[in-house]
Amino acid sequence: MKRDYYDVLGVAREAELTEIKKAYRKLALKFHPDKNPGDAESEAHFKEASEAYAVLCDPEKRRVYDRMGHAGISGGGGQDPFSGFDPFQSFGDLFEEFFGGDIFGRRRGGAGGRRGADLRYDLEVEFQVAARGGEQAIRVPRHEACQACNGQGGEREQCPRCNGHGQIQLQQGFFRVSRTCDRCAGMGQSLRRACGTCRGDGRIETVHKLTVKIPPGVETGTRLRLKGEGEAGMRGGPAGDLYVIMIVKDHPLFERRGADVLCELPVSIAQAALGAEVEAPSLDGRTTLRIDAGTQSGSVIRLPGAGLPRLGGGGRGDQLVHVFVEVPTRLSARQRELLEEFARESGDNGNPRQRSFLDKLRDFFD
Repeated sequence: MKRDYYDVLGVAREAELTEIKKAYRKLALKFHPDKNPGDAESEAHFKEASEAYAVLCDPEKRRVYDRMGHAGISGGGGQDPFSGFDPFQSFGDLFEEFFGGDIFGRRRGGAGGRRGADLRYDLEVEFQVAARGGEQAIRVPRHEACQACNGQGGEREQCPRCNGHGQIQLQQGFFRVSRTCDRCAGMGQSLRRACGTCRGDGRIETVHKLTVKIPPGVETGTRLRLKGEGEAGMRGGPAGDLYVIMIVKDHPLFERRGADVLCELPVSIAQAALGAEVEAPSLDGRTTLRIDAGTQSGSVIRLPGAGLPRLGGGGRGDQLVHVFVEVPTRLSARQRELLEEFARESGDNGNPRQRSFLDKLRDFFD
């Protein structure tokens, strides 16, 4: 009697496919005949686990098995459907999925083209362009398909070493591995006569001009993907992609914090004490701010919605204006006289924060 497939893999009946794959991979690596040479019991466990995985990883077979058990899989005729089953096939499929390799004689692609490499371009943009969006022309050095030979490199023929498969199989015991053909580099074809323009490479070096659309709200590190603008593929394969990395230049007035922008606004002692209307910068141009009487240095005035656009939508951030009171460094005789008179008149009444600080200082030392 065959054991229940779920018991074989040690998973619950409601297990997800990823859990089933993980359990099978663990068992397959444990009981693989190459790891246990001459051990018939390990070989039987390996085949049993591979058989269970072949059923449970297939949605249709799994539905039939869940409903009818082993009888549903065999079709009720009494014949073992796995009599000619190759347990190494399931192991090879899973190994390729986990590691991306070509093993057990399986080829992942045809004998034709190979995808071109991706490229990176670091693009410096002005702060205002990052805020509003725009376009910027760039020149990208890259390989493009040779027009003289249509990217084929010249006249080609089937590779005699791998017979067009692009892979050469190696076998040691039960373990079969294929490696890329060293003559055709996995293309399945070899060059009979090289193209005079590209000298057999199928590509030529060029400088490509294109315009990058910069969405509003980009920041340093934002990555834009331009599909198909990378290196040309080999032998007619698809082109790679171009990744444009944004580097936003600093602004002389604004500092960025996410979607918010910060700026400093110097005001005089008189403006801070008496209140005033002053002109301040914003991303949209000049704006007028009201400075309330008695404003302290370090106060923050928030301008809602005057910041940067949020990348991908969601409105704009705020502008935060940091007010600092500027103390004059040079005084005329009359200015000094007036300030000394102001100090005598003020006493402790005009500086409540200073008075509070002095009270705390006295309490600390008493």
